[in-house]
Amino acid sequence: MSATIGTSVVLAADGVEGFGADPWWIIAIKVVGIFGLLMVFTLFNIWFERRVVARMQHRVGPNRAGPQGLLQSLADGVKLALKEDIVPKGADRIVFVLAPIISAAAAFLAFAVIPLGPVVNLFGVRTPLQLTDLPVAVLYVLAVTSVGVYGLVLAGWSSGSTYPLLGGLRSAAQVISYEIAMGLSFVAVFLYAGSMSTSEIVEAQASGGQLQLFGMTLDMPSWYAVVLFPSFLIYVVSMVGETNRAPFDLPEAEGELVGGFHTEYSSLKFALFFLAEYINMVTVSALATTLFLGGWRAPWPLSWVGGGVLNTGWWPLLWFLAKVLLVIYFFVWLRGTLPRLRYDQFMHLGWKYLIPGSLAWILIVATVRTATTSETLDRRTLILWTLGVILGLLLLSFVADAVRPRRPESPETTGAATAGDGAAPREFDPFAGGYPVPPLPGQVRAEPVLTSARPASPRGSTRLDEPGEPPAVSSGQEAPRA
Repeated sequence: MSATIGTSVVLAADGVEGFGADPWWIIAIKVVGIFGLLMVFTLFNIWFERRVVARMQHRVGPNRAGPQGLLQSLADGVKLALKEDIVPKGADRIVFVLAPIISAAAAFLAFAVIPLGPVVNLFGVRTPLQLTDLPVAVLYVLAVTSVGVYGLVLAGWSSGSTYPLLGGLRSAAQVISYEIAMGLSFVAVFLYAGSMSTSEIVEAQASGGQLQLFGMTLDMPSWYAVVLFPSFLIYVVSMVGETNRAPFDLPEAEGELVGGFHTEYSSLKFALFFLAEYINMVTVSALATTLFLGGWRAPWPLSWVGGGVLNTGWWPLLWFLAKVLLVIYFFVWLRGTLPRLRYDQFMHLGWKYLIPGSLAWILIVATVRTATTSETLDRRTLILWTLGVILGLLLLSFVADAVRPRRPESPETTGAATAGDGAAPREFDPFAGGYPVPPLPGQVRAEPVLTSARPASPRGSTRLDEPGEPPAVSSGQEAPRA
């Protein structure tokens, strides 16, 4: 397979069949290289996030350990590894230990099919800068990232505590909800690229047409982030929800769940969860780069320099890392800007907007692709009919909203009685179950009933008395004077 850029030809692997023929030592070098890249990227991202958020909030950030604080992440990792490892008494020890290992291992495995560059010369062997590829490589990434959530669920269940269990359940619901929208956002990419292979999707974005400039024929890149912008937007929202990052970091909500699923974890086990989160952030950023931002190819107009020489050799690795870092900066920007959503708002966004929007967009893309590839359909007529149907549906929605009768609010939703109905809010005892609970809509807290009985109280203690009576005096105390 090849892609023409100007007058040069950039060779890539011979499709998916070209992978798997490398010597074992080349495969070992690639594995070690990907592992080292992810570890260094994690250390850098922790420092990068702290520095960027500090700049946004007019703070200094880490600046003591190493030049500009670059060694602060390494110091934090060593500190976590040397801390005391505490295992709760009621925890399931085997599952408690396996949970962080599952999350970290799944995070590393997902990067195996990400293309980092074209075919290069590695110690005299021509090999692509990609560990492997599959005909369904994108589905492999979705499957591996789904396995990673088992680590969070098992961590919450095995801790033997209420708050970690609730955090694990939130993680499961969150991943299931937003993984559907993420998978649907890939369908439009598959329709345009005609493949689920990551390397072939990058090749499909190599040329979106040709431009005649000063007698030269130049290829214009076709990034799917522009061509399929709704899919890209849905993926960006879904990837933030998949990685439990702000403003969707609900499994670790300090307000109601303390630390979430990793509340009972410490030392190296907690560090593995921390590592898995940041590697997942790199993985989804690399996937966004591969599927929507042209992959390792140089951005326009750098792709025209020297007839496409910047898309050969080791240069594409630089463009790939720059695009990944740009997406990671978006993660950091969100964390420093937006507050955490409520859980019902989060689920409402996923199920009522992202998933239906993805399905509608897939229908539009499939219709357009059929029109552009079919020889019997008139493209102009089909586009006009599509626009007419969309406008008709919008008009019907406005009319239905205008003629729909408005239902008056009930006391249950307002928490108070409506005028003239004579109903009163329901009273309830917040301590009826032994623990204080807040009132539901339409309920008010019952006033405490005070009795005139005076049970014996400990020496020096205070208690409530009947209104209008002088306070009780314990033995050894003088009665207040009038």
